[in-house]
Amino acid sequence: METTDTLLRRFEQLNDVGTALSQERRIDHLLERILLAAKTITRAEGGTLYRLTPDEQSLRFEIVHNDRLGIALGGASGQPISGKFHDLPLRLPDGAPNHHMVAAYAANTGRTVNVPDAYEAEGFDFAGTRRFDESTGYRSRSFLTVPMKNHEGDLIGVLQLLNALDPASGEVLAFTPADQRLAESLASQAAVALTNQQLLAQLEALFESFIGLINAAIDEKSPYTGGHCQRVPELTMMLAEAVNTTTTGPLGEVRMTEKDFHELRIAALLHDCGKVTTPVHVVDKATKLQTIHDRIHEIDVRFELVKREAELKHWRAVATSQSPAGGDAQLAHFLEQCDVDRAFLRRANVGGERMSDDDMARVRHIGQAYTWGDGNGTQRPLLSADEMDNLCVRAGTLTAAEREIINQHISTTIRMLEQLPWPKHLVRVPEYAGGHHERMDGKGYPRGLKRDEMSWQARMMGIADIFEALTAADRPYKKAMPLSQALAIMRNFKEGGHIDPDLFDVFVDKQVYRRYAQAFLAPAQIDC
Repeated sequence: METTDTLLRRFEQLNDVGTALSQERRIDHLLERILLAAKTITRAEGGTLYRLTPDEQSLRFEIVHNDRLGIALGGASGQPISGKFHDLPLRLPDGAPNHHMVAAYAANTGRTVNVPDAYEAEGFDFAGTRRFDESTGYRSRSFLTVPMKNHEGDLIGVLQLLNALDPASGEVLAFTPADQRLAESLASQAAVALTNQQLLAQLEALFESFIGLINAAIDEKSPYTGGHCQRVPELTMMLAEAVNTTTTGPLGEVRMTEKDFHELRIAALLHDCGKVTTPVHVVDKATKLQTIHDRIHEIDVRFELVKREAELKHWRAVATSQSPAGGDAQLAHFLEQCDVDRAFLRRANVGGERMSDDDMARVRHIGQAYTWGDGNGTQRPLLSADEMDNLCVRAGTLTAAEREIINQHISTTIRMLEQLPWPKHLVRVPEYAGGHHERMDGKGYPRGLKRDEMSWQARMMGIADIFEALTAADRPYKKAMPLSQALAIMRNFKEGGHIDPDLFDVFVDKQVYRRYAQAFLAPAQIDC
């Protein structure tokens, strides 16, 4: 007969377990705690925890423990349970409820089943238990099987305990009514705790899916940035993991928790969400004259008009006997010069090489040297002021105004993210995501932060963002850069106060760049 003090101690254990369950965030560890607590409170020698499968047609083994046999599978043990036990069907082939297996019966009926001796039980199929005993030399006797239902009455799983032990003699006994009440109370608390964690996991999954939706929208809008939105988070996390394994130097004591990693990943996934508002013709500007279309083709047409007008003027002069001496040669030279100047403008339009002052002057000279007649008979310069400004972009394809539009995406990102009601464990996402265009010397944007004003995480994202952009093969305005060239540029950025020097040293020493290259770059780019 159990004393009042003993029973009170067991109730205290139950309360302590309830508190612990409410604090556990990892589902595998939560399941482990549930089963171990149930075994402790009921003094069971072994136990199994089943969870309802996603299709709600079966019970799946999640954890199996047996102290006497030294078995610990599933849960936080690290030992896989998959493949060792088959799911228990809740329905028979004819669709009727499966009441033959005790765990399935408890799940289908919602009732606790207390079996004093499995070998003498009637109405349940313990053939599998007998086979297990024969193969191990074990003797399964008493079973306590408790359905786990949450606060809404939904079945979450089944808790099954095996062989209640006498605390004094160690003899196997039947589970008592007190054992049953304690196990049922624990199962109820556990089901609620598990439901809460599942809901949190589902919300996290929903949130990440929503982030994926935003990136997919950017991808649909511009395939040149969609890949960037996917690759930067991967590279950021590679660098973060490398920092976490560093034991010497300035970063030797920097450590990130699982929550820190999650927060950084969310920030990395959202780092360019502001690009959803950036005009497509700016994001996708492959040439200097591109807007909705490449205006170089309009200039081609104008050159043809210029040439036809020159030819028409020449032949009119010939027809009226007013052609100057050597007119044919002059016309041929003019037409040839038109083709040479047009070829030069086409090269300048690509934006692949940095323009010299002489080249910029030549663009402006060509723009004014030729005229063409529009449909109203008005003579116009070959190039408009806007076209000359675009063709005179010194590097790349963007004008200063367009680059400002591109840069504005980071301010938009910060503004969008700061409007969200972030939970405590994600509160720094706007800071991390909004800092990847800052520089260590304070010359970055949008806030002009210096190194000591930025978190390690924001600085990590800055390195990832730049390296991905240098090595990307899907940009319309440049070729894929080989690894050696990208690293050389990054070293210059390190020396010039652009990126964090300590993080870049880890990036190189831990060969983060190589891991990334093997996963995302073409083999031809990996030249070092």
